[in-house]
Amino acid sequence: MKTASQNLFTSLLLAAFLGAGLSACAPLVVGGVVVGSLMATDRRTAGTQVEDEGIELRAASRLRDSLGERAHVNVTSYNRQVLLTGEVPSAQDRLTAEQIVAKVENVRFIVNELGIMEKTSLTQRSSDSLITGKIKASMVDAKDIYANAFKVVTERGITYLMGRVTQREANRATELARGIDGVKKVVRVFEIISEEDLKATLPQPAPATPAEVKK
Repeated sequence: MKTASQNLFTSLLLAAFLGAGLSACAPLVVGGVVVGSLMATDRRTAGTQVEDEGIELRAASRLRDSLGERAHVNVTSYNRQVLLTGEVPSAQDRLTAEQIVAKVENVRFIVNELGIMEKTSLTQRSSDSLITGKIKASMVDAKDIYANAFKVVTERGITYLMGRVTQREANRATELARGIDGVKKVVRVFEIISEEDLKATLPQPAPATPAEVKK
């Protein structure tokens, strides 16, 4: 029987792999759970997942070239909807960042949550990363939602939740996030789908093979 500490370790490890975008081509078993099978629950098409990764890389590169070290900007893309979080020194920099990202190929919508203030400390960012990890772990432990259907971002204690989810899943994920110590506020950046749409996205069981006819 697993202890509570073992369960927490397994959940945090799974959350780390989910956050890192582990390839589903090589399933990994952690604590008896096949991580590769969890990757299959991503509700974006494979092409959209690749587009989102490209958006994040290109946008981050262009923002660094334009804003340099004076800004701290994180780019998170889900289904080509981009969330900007972090800190910039001025309102003009905030606008510039949004304009730069808007020109990146495949971006269809931007949620600009950049704060106009000094950059956060490494201590604050470490705290934010820990909060994000705990939220992902709580989603892995939950039996009524798919952890990999969500993206979680935390900045300055504010947690942002992204994903294509039902209203039921959105409410449950929000409840889990609000229950984590250090979370000051939860901002939902969801695309709400119906329960019928959800069923259509889930992996379908393989058809049963006919029983061999005995002679």
